[in-house]
Amino acid sequence: MGYTLSDMEQEKENIVQKICQAIYDKKGFNILALQVDGISTITDYLIIAEGNVDRHVVAIAQSVVKEIEEELGFRPYHMEGVNSGDWVLIDYVNVIVHIFMPESREKFRLEELWSKGKQVELNLALSV
Repeated sequence: MGYTLSDMEQEKENIVQKICQAIYDKKGFNILALQVDGISTITDYLIIAEGNVDRHVVAIAQSVVKEIEEELGFRPYHMEGVNSGDWVLIDYVNVIVHIFMPESREKFRLEELWSKGKQVELNLALSV
């Protein structure tokens, strides 16, 4: 028995939830996940989040990569911004993650660019 479209969509949403949880666990904030598959030919989901300073942004990104590889066996197709840290992009093809310092997020305003995307409800487990 093969995957159905519903199974594949559920798997993508699972990846989105796990990435957002990894961001949250590393004290990332203002986490937004958008489903853009109907309006983008680049990806199906975008995740946008923030870290306090450049080191925090890089630490969040490294944590996401490590967690997703350990839990799901996926490695990013491409990654950018780790050296500068004001904006790190992690490309998992079906899911693209943008982690910004607050000033950079305000400058680029990706939420406005992708405002027609459907916001994904996040089910984050609160840290104790």
